[in-house]
Amino acid sequence: MLYCFYFVEKVAHPFAYIHYKISTMSLDIRIDALQYHAQPRPGKMETLPCKPCFTQRDLTLAYSPGVAEPCLRIEEDPSLSSLYTGKSNLVGVISNGTAVLGLGNIGPDASKPVMEGKAMLFKIFADIDVFDIELNVKEPEQLIQVIKTMEPTFGAINLEDIKAPECFMVEERLKEEMNIPVFHDDQHGTAVISGAALLNAAELTHRELSKMKCVVVGAGAAGIACAKFYMSLGIKRENIYMFDTQGLIHVGRNNLHSSKAQFAQESDCSLEEALTGADIFLGLSKKGLLTQSMVKLMAPSPIIFACANPDPEITYAEAKEARPDCIMGSGRSDWPNQVNNVSCFPFIFRAALDVHATEINEQMKIAAARSLADLAKEPVPQSIIDAYGGDEFSFGIDYVIPKPIDPRIIEWQSPAVARAAMVSGVAQAPIRDMEAYRLELRKRIDAVHARTKCVVESYNQ
Repeated sequence: MLYCFYFVEKVAHPFAYIHYKISTMSLDIRIDALQYHAQPRPGKMETLPCKPCFTQRDLTLAYSPGVAEPCLRIEEDPSLSSLYTGKSNLVGVISNGTAVLGLGNIGPDASKPVMEGKAMLFKIFADIDVFDIELNVKEPEQLIQVIKTMEPTFGAINLEDIKAPECFMVEERLKEEMNIPVFHDDQHGTAVISGAALLNAAELTHRELSKMKCVVVGAGAAGIACAKFYMSLGIKRENIYMFDTQGLIHVGRNNLHSSKAQFAQESDCSLEEALTGADIFLGLSKKGLLTQSMVKLMAPSPIIFACANPDPEITYAEAKEARPDCIMGSGRSDWPNQVNNVSCFPFIFRAALDVHATEINEQMKIAAARSLADLAKEPVPQSIIDAYGGDEFSFGIDYVIPKPIDPRIIEWQSPAVARAAMVSGVAQAPIRDMEAYRLELRKRIDAVHARTKCVVESYNQ
């Protein structure tokens, strides 16, 4: 099954629109965004057949009576569903709309443009088909049961925009009770890409991860997942100071959810006190929270990941003015070191589907982060330089992670993740020739782009 996408000519990266709250958009962007989603046909997705159905014989093979044969084979051996259907390349992007980007609890109907956008990215970046499913289900136990019933349809599940702390229980239970990969990208996508930046930032500043002090502001799904992933990379739990809307998470606070309690410090302190001598600031909170005076309190060559949307905790210019030696990352494409989930989730799923992984585990996420960190050290192709205005960049404090549109990412990341799945024992269909696999990935993405261009041109005529 082939999904096709529609582009307004002036839009360089359509999905970027939905990272902005309506109140912060200019009038031109708001009008363009609405037109983009409405024309030439509503939405961003279309389903097209990938087999012919133009003759009597085609119809006989596609449906009755021919379709009975693969049905009977799959009844005998359910694993043959991957051979005779599109299941092994089909991901369910599932949300209940309770925590949509920077928009909050806007509900399942209003979340659909985001889920369609996620489907677009899966296809464009990794040739993965998607059904986006928006559920009017808020109660976690009911949500779990509904999603579990979908296992025969999908090769993997991408949970999206489900609020914390419910999202932790939902993902954990589904991973335990389903035999296909379940991945909450709001948590792990941010963790992987920022983890890649952290690895290279530590290398550039000659730091040992085990000795670094990390301050996390924002104890939602992404903040907690990032902190846990940083621990997998080497940061010590006792060196993580996590803040929520009530201040530092510490043992003296009552009624802490277990997801937060695991990061409780022994005693309370202010954000300024925590930042004094800190090596890392990770912000997933709100605009303007990190001031220049706070940045000046941090250790030499501070690492600042200000990832609040649509406006970061501190601007790049402000951070650099306060500490010219800082390594600054954010969600913005117009500043260095863009921390963008699209740099990892399509390629992690691509590998998981290709090896028929039963889960996406920690080893696979670490492999994804390390592959991104390694790619950033490679020479940057001229095509990427041109796409970013012609300014050259190379490995250093303003380029610690690859640009999200770097076409080489799939060739680096998916093989690394596939290899980790095989080594960790969750791959049911190991890949024997990684170099051939790498070439196949490049070819299939080129083919997707060519087909998409063809469809776009047909609608623009």
